[in-house]
Amino acid sequence: VTGSSGRREGRESERQRPNMSRHLFYSPVLLLLVVMMCCNTCRGAAEAAEVPPAGQEASKTTYFVWRDVKKEGEKVESLHVPSLVEMNGKVFAVAEADCKKNKEGYNDYFPCIASEPLKWTDGQSKVVLDTTQVRTQILVECLSGEENCASREDNNPVSQENRVVDVSRPTTVVSGSDIYMLAGTYVREGTANEQVSAMARRGLLLSRGNVSGEESNKRIYWYFIDSLQSTSNTEGRESFTELTGGGGSGVNMKDGTLVFPVEGTKKENDDTEEGGKTVSLILFSKGPNSWTLSNGTSADGCSDPSVVEWEKDKKLIMMTACNDGRRRVYESGDMGDSWTEALGTLSRVWGKKEKGRDKGVGSGFITATIEDRDVMLVTLPVYANENENKKGKLHLWLTDNTHIVDIGPVSREGDDAAASSLLYKHVGDNEELIALYGTKGS
Repeated sequence: VTGSSGRREGRESERQRPNMSRHLFYSPVLLLLVVMMCCNTCRGAAEAAEVPPAGQEASKTTYFVWRDVKKEGEKVESLHVPSLVEMNGKVFAVAEADCKKNKEGYNDYFPCIASEPLKWTDGQSKVVLDTTQVRTQILVECLSGEENCASREDNNPVSQENRVVDVSRPTTVVSGSDIYMLAGTYVREGTANEQVSAMARRGLLLSRGNVSGEESNKRIYWYFIDSLQSTSNTEGRESFTELTGGGGSGVNMKDGTLVFPVEGTKKENDDTEEGGKTVSLILFSKGPNSWTLSNGTSADGCSDPSVVEWEKDKKLIMMTACNDGRRRVYESGDMGDSWTEALGTLSRVWGKKEKGRDKGVGSGFITATIEDRDVMLVTLPVYANENENKKGKLHLWLTDNTHIVDIGPVSREGDDAAASSLLYKHVGDNEELIALYGTKGS
């Protein structure tokens, strides 16, 4: 990575230095950009031929099942919180979808999960993924027990007595033939007319899925479901009133440990359950049945975490969006028992003085080996000057944790870029970098 020692290159307020070579990045990498857009006039996803298998028991009394969005009265309004997964050479987009169902004269909105294989023709570098294309699934809590959950084999509909569960901020990681997805859940209690003011149950949910189907019609089926908030295998929950996935991608470490970025709301000092501070942390597992929340967290007010393993220094690196308008970056060499802000290297390089703009906007953040060099790749929106249009252009940065190079904008002209996700594919001599991002207001 070029750049003089000790100098940070590519700040938003600085022009890129003329001697910054882009040869390192562009010679081996074919950049494929995938655009995920919202849609104001959308139709529901096609009715699936198969229903995913029933959710396994998450506690003594709680069962869940995934079902596809139906044509009758259910629509997908928009897509956001993108992530990318690769399975057997195929790349899939996974995102939170805003679903809508018309009920007796009013619209009921709830988050659900969308996924779709990415397809593009030779020479095509940008693809628009909208709500008319994606396979979208709804999580249902079976109130009367496992026998009333639909199964993949019998294709029975889910009972109307069952309750739709809001699923938000999906965060994915691949391990072997399985795709793990961590998400926040919100179960509204009471009848439909009482839901605005009804009590709710919030928690974490872990689902596992795999890819199946005909070669021309591959899709992700989610099956194993573990309601982490109602089991004893997640330690440290008592410190938080709410936990949810950080969004984007997790990490499958070299030793097989699975790591998810997590956003938490802390309890107040007087142990009340309202008005706590938002922090970022991780959830990790060294085995299939044991999940642990890190003891350490970011500073208060830092959310939307993205995490990578930086093997060179044997550390986890976590990027967050903070209330002061800056992206703070933290390092941990003890699986999150403690986090140290990376001052002097990556922390506070990105962001603007204008507070709040980056809240809710997760960064694309991955590692890759390019020309035998270990690097980190980052995508974040950069906003125009005050006297110009304030839309965010998605920029790509490359860093070796010492120098930072702004490769430049990668989003389409006119897009107001939001959260993004990155995936680096390296098969033989073929290398691809895929960016998936959401847009605001379209």
